[in-house]
Amino acid sequence: MDGVLVPGGFGKRGIAGMIHAIQFARESKTPFFGICLGMQCATIEFARNVARLSNADSSEFDPSSPHRVIYKLRELLGVDEMGGTMRLGAWDCRLQPGSFAHQAYGTLEISERHRHRYEFNCDYEKTLTAAGFRITGRTPDGTYVEIIEAPDHPWFLGCQFHPEFKSKPLAPHPLFRAFIGAAWEHRHPELAASENRSVSLSDRPATAASSPARPVSAVANPASTR
Repeated sequence: MDGVLVPGGFGKRGIAGMIHAIQFARESKTPFFGICLGMQCATIEFARNVARLSNADSSEFDPSSPHRVIYKLRELLGVDEMGGTMRLGAWDCRLQPGSFAHQAYGTLEISERHRHRYEFNCDYEKTLTAAGFRITGRTPDGTYVEIIEAPDHPWFLGCQFHPEFKSKPLAPHPLFRAFIGAAWEHRHPELAASENRSVSLSDRPATAASSPARPVSAVANPASTR
């Protein structure tokens, strides 16, 4: 297993299997990427199995859950009857320095496109973060949680937005590029370690007593190592 990706969607069909897959990825240190629904399922999994919030769920799947860690924010604002309850279009987001997201984007200010109704319930922020849950991306006003990450993991990230809306085959979105890179390193740890050592040596400045370091050859194409 190189990596686990849980994409967006609607409805409760298959949710139990998604949550089990996310638990496997978190516990086995397998790279994980959750998009929209995948981010919400990752929040539910962490709430249940790490923060010990029994029966934590989304109000989309179980409106009677005692711990609705994911909910439809607009239902509490009384605008359901007005229609157009989805959060759509581009929204700005601020990233936490040093996070997987920050490393992927190379900047702390981003803008991403959305298409969803349900959100992270910030009433549970303190409980989840006390258990190690990481919130690494928010809208500038702090209203919406955009990116979550898991602690002590080589690469585990969920985003509320849809990076596929801004990704192309020859110009992949930064999060897809980072996830695929983490999956490749998970499959080829010995090659990844060798590459990291090579980069470290090639970046080391030459001293007066030594000759300049020769360029280090790039690691072979992963496909040729199978």
